[in-house]
Amino acid sequence: MKRLAILGSTGSIGCQTLDIVRRLPDRLQVVALAANHNVERLTQQSIEFGVQHVCIGGDREAFTALQERVGRQAVVHHGLDGICELATLPEVDMVVVAVAGAIGIAPTHAAIRAGKPIALASKEVLVAAGEPTMKLALQKNVPIFPIDSEHSAIFQCLQAAHHNAIERIYLTASGGPFRQTPLAEMEKAGPAEALKHPTWNMGGLVTINSATLMNKGLEIIEASWLFGVDSDCVEVVIHPQSIIHSMIRFADGSVLAQLGLPDMRLPIQYALLYPDRVDSDLPRLDAAKMISLTFEPPDLERFPAVNLARKAVKIGGTAPAVMNAANEQAVDIFLSEKIPLGAIMKLVYHTMERHEPVTPTFENIMKADAWARDQVIKLVARDRQAIEEPNNAAFRYTLS
Repeated sequence: MKRLAILGSTGSIGCQTLDIVRRLPDRLQVVALAANHNVERLTQQSIEFGVQHVCIGGDREAFTALQERVGRQAVVHHGLDGICELATLPEVDMVVVAVAGAIGIAPTHAAIRAGKPIALASKEVLVAAGEPTMKLALQKNVPIFPIDSEHSAIFQCLQAAHHNAIERIYLTASGGPFRQTPLAEMEKAGPAEALKHPTWNMGGLVTINSATLMNKGLEIIEASWLFGVDSDCVEVVIHPQSIIHSMIRFADGSVLAQLGLPDMRLPIQYALLYPDRVDSDLPRLDAAKMISLTFEPPDLERFPAVNLARKAVKIGGTAPAVMNAANEQAVDIFLSEKIPLGAIMKLVYHTMERHEPVTPTFENIMKADAWARDQVIKLVARDRQAIEEPNNAAFRYTLS
């Protein structure tokens, strides 16, 4: 029996993790749940799974509401400190980090210091803090198991060969809802169009990152830290069917790929139970029904996020943290319908241009994160008209 703390339990990954627990009650148990603000869903989850500890990351009003509902059956924690407390509980065997954004860094580090294996869904932990996170995990001899479908695919393929044999990693991408939309139309799109993902069911930030391909930019950085490869060895390919979740080409020229239905529960289960594979009655891929699998290179004019990420990782230091925070803030503004889709990458680019990178200590990363968010807000307030004009000279950029 493996006892879990699930951080971000009310989000898409958190809910799907709980579904795996339901399917495997003889293998998995939940002892702690944390969410940002969804008191209603967290209450339901707490009661269903009979957890001993819950945490809400929102304001005091949310904390009071949760305490009133579950305070008699569970210890109620609050804020980032409370999330870190859940990640270090003695009875926890593994911590599932599924919170959205850089807020996941602190509890991940707390869990590693406490010797807890990590099942990691939050890309931002390794994007913003890859160096200190992997250094700490190595010092504490704590494994990090990827939940991302792409990185899970790479991890699974690596069971057949050593890391040193990697020649190239191929991260597959669906291309999102705008793969074939005219560029001018795509840049003017609003949240309603951008949230219509063709194959995956995900939360707001992740779905918009898929629409801009920023998710692949983040995954390039994440893969380089997880698998110890140079980011230049990681390539993005568009695969609209979302059946091949990623591939590795090895030194001998062989290519291994992991295939499956676009269902996050499979990589979640693999991370939770590694190295075991068990039947939890998940839907199966029927090879006879795969009419075609197609691939194409990404249009980097349409999706500049890929090269923005490559630029950030080459600069190093706190540059990736700034890129990530600027993107999160810009997406948040986009989802509030204050800017069009095309403005997101412009805001990220110009925030990165204004940043002076420093050594990525935890303190510096948090400062850079806050600075980048503030810069985006200021840019929007000062130059909204300029960033909404696709050909405005002050906001034109090209990345080779």
